[in-house]
Amino acid sequence: MRLMLATLLLFAAAPPRYFVVRVVDSESGRGVPLISLKLPNEVVYWTDSAGVIAMDEPSLVGRQVYAEVTGHGYRFTGKTVLGPGVMLRVEPGQTKTLQVERDILAERLYRLTGEGIYRDSLLAGLPVPLKDSFPEAQVMGQDTVSAALYRGRIFWIWGDTIGPSFFNGQVTAATSDPKDDPSIAVRYHYFTANGRVKAMLPLPRKGLVWIEGLFTVTDPSGAERLLATYTRQDGLKFPDECGLALFDDRKEVFEPFSELPCTRDHTSSHPFLHDGYWYLYPFLRVPNQWDAVREPARWEKREIRLPANLPAERNRPASVVWNAYRQRFLMLIDFGGDVYYSEAKAPEGPYSPAVKIVWHDDYSFYNVAMHPFFNQDGGRIIYFEGTYSDSFSDAKVKTPRYDYNQVMYRLDLDHPGLKRAQEP
Repeated sequence: MRLMLATLLLFAAAPPRYFVVRVVDSESGRGVPLISLKLPNEVVYWTDSAGVIAMDEPSLVGRQVYAEVTGHGYRFTGKTVLGPGVMLRVEPGQTKTLQVERDILAERLYRLTGEGIYRDSLLAGLPVPLKDSFPEAQVMGQDTVSAALYRGRIFWIWGDTIGPSFFNGQVTAATSDPKDDPSIAVRYHYFTANGRVKAMLPLPRKGLVWIEGLFTVTDPSGAERLLATYTRQDGLKFPDECGLALFDDRKEVFEPFSELPCTRDHTSSHPFLHDGYWYLYPFLRVPNQWDAVREPARWEKREIRLPANLPAERNRPASVVWNAYRQRFLMLIDFGGDVYYSEAKAPEGPYSPAVKIVWHDDYSFYNVAMHPFFNQDGGRIIYFEGTYSDSFSDAKVKTPRYDYNQVMYRLDLDHPGLKRAQEP
């Protein structure tokens, strides 16, 4: 008993370990994720999804240390004799708050996938809005999302998933409650097997299996069913197999439903329903009928008129949704690490001049997806995410924990910077 009491007193008297830096948006006061602090010895810290860094530098305790502060789309205006940045006095148990100014039109909110989303906040003993799903799912990295409302839940799928000792190249999936506040967190409930995410479209044939998009159709019995377009291929080569998969609610897995001809490369899709058709892309649609989706001849190609001011030719589709607030179809298109916003009265266009709303310096942010089920204030506030990755970019160094994961943004459609893209 005495030994136990002495141990408890020792821990109770232990000094705090971490010097905490909190980086916040100068306008909203909200913590900003993905901001880096680089010390003179090249050690780099990154803010977690609450904008928090828990710094553990015993040799620097009680000393002033210079830190360079940078972050995609955010600017730190402080200056020191050593250059742009801040002088920090490292004192464990103390907190220093830094303000950054947002230059991008959209607001970066948090990382959606991977482990340690609020790692530094937890180290610092701070409250966090989300329990880490890593112990149940073992997700460290996830590529490319698509989502759909299905039977009262949001159904999510991702492409390749990286774990600590495994790689799932046959689709990962989860569900979440539509009542989750997207400004705070999305609470995934992953489909798992043997203590990790399971393959959701396992095919016996060789190759990576990628679902392109999700949509729902009523079957002959009157039941809502979840369908997915998919491809099987050797990496980024042309697909060897294309088709539709049907979700088996009892088995909790997708199974091949019908084969479709492979006429193009694999491309991520964010289907939307309009005028009796499912638009898999603005340029490809199929009637919202059980029999029609299985018939390749019923899939119609459409001409689409993209914004004339885009920086390069693009044949990849974009994320398109109907927005009640704007009474327009909204389009997001990503180029490298940049995301552009545009509007049109019809899904095929013509689309208005595009406005850049997000950029990531020397880093990719691809397969952007809007989530209209998260819209707030009648559609004035929209939410979107994309894959943050060094792939297809000029990045020299990968961002720890953030790389190859999904990051959420939100956009206020009343932002004055969008006026150029908004027709009266």
